Amino acid sequence: MIRTGIGGWTFEPWEGSFYPDDLPKKRQLEYAASKLRTIEVNGTFYRSQKPETFAKWASEAPEGFVFSLKAPRYAVNRKVLAEGGESLQRFVDSGIAELGDKLGPLLWQLAATKQFDPDDFGAFLKLLPASAGGVALRNVVELRHESFACPQAVQMCREAGVAIVYAESADYPEIADVTADFVYARLQKGDAGITTGYPADALDAWAERARQWASGGRPADLPRHDPETDAAETPRDVFVYFIREGKVRAPQAAMALQERLDD
Repeated sequence: MIRTGIGGWTFEPWEGSFYPDDLPKKRQLEYAASKLRTIEVNGTFYRSQKPETFAKWASEAPEGFVFSLKAPRYAVNRKVLAEGGESLQRFVDSGIAELGDKLGPLLWQLAATKQFDPDDFGAFLKLLPASAGGVALRNVVELRHESFACPQAVQMCREAGVAIVYAESADYPEIADVTADFVYARLQKGDAGITTGYPADALDAWAERARQWASGGRPADLPRHDPETDAAETPRDVFVYFIREGKVRAPQAAMALQERLDD
């Protein structure tokens, strides 16, 4: 399945531009989940949540909706990633399993200053959890330093079954190698001056790339760093999020892309 979405659901400029003017704040998640297929939760990066909070989120979203959770900064903003095991486990045990089948990938976003150290990165990959409370987990890493754009880092993720974020960004490396049974893209070049966040031709192009990923293929126009190795050509889930630049139009961009994919 291909799901498109946004980062978070609380953003004041969305009030009136995405959310109806008379919509109470406490119903914003319910509304956003009715219009989108997925949301990347940012709040879990900054603070711990309670099991009842995850359960409440699940109750406000329709069947088929999925939350991806950004892992806590205490686990990833470290000079030595391998030393984050305690923070990592605390996050896994915080009640995320309360989301049930609405729990999507866990996003482990490394600091932009964190360079590729094979030993440390390998130890970190071994720490990533396979399940929580009986719920199978899928892990994705966002590698934001250029040193990760190399065959060895890609191969290590593939061997661990961990996806690498494809980031469309002016600031971070583009790594489009498929290393897991799902694809996770974060599109960060939106334009607030365009009603749909991205031009129509750009949305058409992303729809085609998403279809290629979902069918087991790979877009030929995106950079890979281990081009000698191809992922298995099997169907995959695809998650596409619109974030950062042009954020006020991110919901419209996600809906416009989903509409193309559903045609």
